[in-house]
Amino acid sequence: MSKFIDRPRYVCALGGAIGTLKNLHRTIPILHAAAGCGGNISNALNYASGYLGSGYCAGQALSSSNVYEQEIVFGGEERLYEQVENTIKIMDGDLYFIVSGCMVEMIGDDVKSVAKRFQDRDVTLLAADTGGFHGNFFKGYDIVLSTLFREFTIKTEVKNEKLINLWGIVPVQDVFWKGNLKNLKQLIEDLGYEVNTFFGEDETLDNLKNAGSAVLNVVVSDTAGIEPARVFEEVHGVPYISVPFPIGPHGTREFITKIAERLGIEKAFADKVIKKHQARYFSYIERIADVYNDLDLQRYAIIVGDSSYAQALARFLSDDLGWIPELVVITDILTDEQKEIVRERFTNFESGLKPKVVFDTDTSSVKRHFRDVWPNNNGSRYYNSFSPAFILGSSFEKDLADELKVPHLSVTYPISNRVVMDRTYAAYDGAIRLTEDIFSALVANR
Repeated sequence: MSKFIDRPRYVCALGGAIGTLKNLHRTIPILHAAAGCGGNISNALNYASGYLGSGYCAGQALSSSNVYEQEIVFGGEERLYEQVENTIKIMDGDLYFIVSGCMVEMIGDDVKSVAKRFQDRDVTLLAADTGGFHGNFFKGYDIVLSTLFREFTIKTEVKNEKLINLWGIVPVQDVFWKGNLKNLKQLIEDLGYEVNTFFGEDETLDNLKNAGSAVLNVVVSDTAGIEPARVFEEVHGVPYISVPFPIGPHGTREFITKIAERLGIEKAFADKVIKKHQARYFSYIERIADVYNDLDLQRYAIIVGDSSYAQALARFLSDDLGWIPELVVITDILTDEQKEIVRERFTNFESGLKPKVVFDTDTSSVKRHFRDVWPNNNGSRYYNSFSPAFILGSSFEKDLADELKVPHLSVTYPISNRVVMDRTYAAYDGAIRLTEDIFSALVANR
C-alpha cells in the first residue's frame, strides 16, 4: 500500500514542465488544465525557489485554458484551440508549447492533435502530455526535453567537433541552476570546447535548435535528464555520459577528468585546467584556516536533498571541508536500480567516511532517521552528544535544526527563507560560496 508524502519537495510533472519551459528563452507555455492548476504551480515555483519570479509570459500571466464542468463533460479540445489562437495573437514568442494537466488527460483530450491543427501557420507549436500523475518535477523536465530533442532540435549529419551539450541541472528544482550552469560551462570551455546548456546566461533557442551538431552530451545527474539523453542519441546519433554534480575540489576534479577522458583530451592539459582552478580555490579557503582551527569549526552534519545535491554535499563536507556527514536523506522518488547507482556515489570518499544513506520523500521522517543513527540519551549521565553539528537541507529542515539547537542552511528545494539570484554552489567557485555561507551561519551570532 502506497503512502502519502508529507510536505513534498517538488511539484508534479505538469509543474516541472512549466518550470522548464518558463526558463527557455522566449518560450510561451500554454497550459491545458483545470482552473487553479496554473496559480498553484506558479506559487510553488516562484516562492519556494528563492523567490524566482514569474519569468517570460509565465507566473500569473501563464496562458491557460482553465477548463470547467462543460469541458470536462463534453471535452476541452476546442477550448484549447481557442486559447492557443489568442495566445499567439497576444504573446510574442519564438516557441509555443502546450502542456496538459491531469483532468484533461483523464477525459481523453489530445493536445498533440490540437497542435497539429496549427502546422500550416507561421508559428512553432509543440505539445506534450504532462499530467501530474506521470510523476514529479523531474519527470516533467524529462518529458519537455525529450519532446524538444525529437521535434525542435534540427537533425544534421554535420558535427561540430568542438561542441558539447550539457544538462541534468533542473531549473527551479535546483534553485541555483543558472549560476551552477555558468560554472560548469566555464570548466568545459577551459578544456577548449563550446557548450550549450539551453537554460544558461546569454543562451537562446538557437542553442537548442542547433544542438544536434554536438559530439557529446554531458548529463550532470544519475537520474534527471537520462531519458532525454537516450532520446537525443536515438534521434541525433550523439552519445552521452553521466557525471555526478560536483561541489569542491574532489568532486570537480572527477567531473573534469571524466569529461576529458571521454573526449580524448590529454591528461596533462586537463590537469593544467584543474591546477589553475584549484590554485584560486585554495587561495580563498586558506583565509578561513585560522578561524576554522581557533574556533573548532569542524561539525557533524545531516544532509537532506535530491540525489544530485546529496552526494555532492556529502563529498564536499567529507573530503574538502573535513566535516563528518552522519546522515544523508535522499528525497527523490527513484527506482531500485537508480537507488543502487546513487548509493554507490557514497562509497568512495577519500576521507574513508561512509554516512548512513536513506531514501525517503517524507519531511516528517527525517527526525526518525536521525534517531536511528543517533539515539536519544534517555537520561544517561554520560553519552555522545550530536554536537557541534549542522544541517544542510531545505527550508523544511529549519524545524529540526531548531529542535536540535544546531545551525541550518537551505540549499535544496524548497527554499523560502533566502533570496537567490546568481548564487552558485557548483565546482570550485561554488564551493567558495558554499563555504562562505556555511561559516557565516556559524559565526552569525558572535
